[in-house]
Amino acid sequence: MSDGTGTTTELDVRLEKHRVELTGYCYRMLGSSYEAEDAVQDTMVRAWRSYDTFEGRSSMRSWLYRIATNVCLDMLNAGNKRARPMDLTAPSPLAQAALTPRPDNTWLEPMPDARVLPTVDDPAEAAVAKESVRLAFVAALQQLPPKQRAVLILREVLAWKANEVAELLDTSVASVNSALQRARATVAENTDAGADAVTFDPLDDEQQKLLERYVAAFEGYDMTALTALLQEDAIMTMPPFDLWLVGPADITGFMTTTGSGCTNSRLVPVEANGLPAFGHYKPNPNGEGYEPWAVQVLEISKGRITGYHCFLDTARWFPLFGLPMRFEELETDQVE
Repeated sequence: MSDGTGTTTELDVRLEKHRVELTGYCYRMLGSSYEAEDAVQDTMVRAWRSYDTFEGRSSMRSWLYRIATNVCLDMLNAGNKRARPMDLTAPSPLAQAALTPRPDNTWLEPMPDARVLPTVDDPAEAAVAKESVRLAFVAALQQLPPKQRAVLILREVLAWKANEVAELLDTSVASVNSALQRARATVAENTDAGADAVTFDPLDDEQQKLLERYVAAFEGYDMTALTALLQEDAIMTMPPFDLWLVGPADITGFMTTTGSGCTNSRLVPVEANGLPAFGHYKPNPNGEGYEPWAVQVLEISKGRITGYHCFLDTARWFPLFGLPMRFEELETDQVE
């Protein structure tokens, strides 16, 4: 593939420049953070091994997207379609709430922003990128046949031209335009009201104040304050359990009964899916410090929380988000 270490190193650097955007593409295609990273690694290996056959008739970026698309389409041939709890069952009234787990490969997974959102200078482009990794949008993408999914992402999110997508997929421009029209209609049907939520902007004072109020309410386990922050039809989910609850009464009712062990928890901010998120540590039952409990991802709109999504598999999610597996409370009263 190369006749010198320098050439190999140069190629590695050129490939790595595209890793984040390719991971974002594969995540949107697959709905899984770990499968997306596996797909990108496979893409890099295939590119490295076949670089001698790359004749430069297209850009390296286009070539890598072609490889990544084929990898994702192969993975999607298995037929698995990632989902959220509300895509699979009806909501549970609090009185009937039951924690029934489903296999890991059932669920749409959270993803750290830094792994899927390349740094861009254009605020509008950055906003589109954040919207396109939101849980509601990625869930809607999972309702599409794989090739329609690729067409929609390439055309609507990445702003490729129809002829470029046609070349990548070895099809006609007419087929691409037809697939895009069908994909748009399906996504519109499958995007719930929560999809209207605004993209989180860390520089937005109003949103920052909302999050400060949320942290104070949650860490204080103040259900009155929390109720004031929740929209009337707010949704709470907790993968890997298929339970989902609607409305402040059921959400706070669950938190004070089955979820009462989360009293006196601590929250650490992270960035996930273009939305505000937190690593949630609850008190260790043995009384020593705190233990990981969930990665919380919040959807917000018009000054209220519309979605409260808790991903409980901490052995997977905390390392992915760079969160420690133990959180010790800082002692501030050590002076005699």
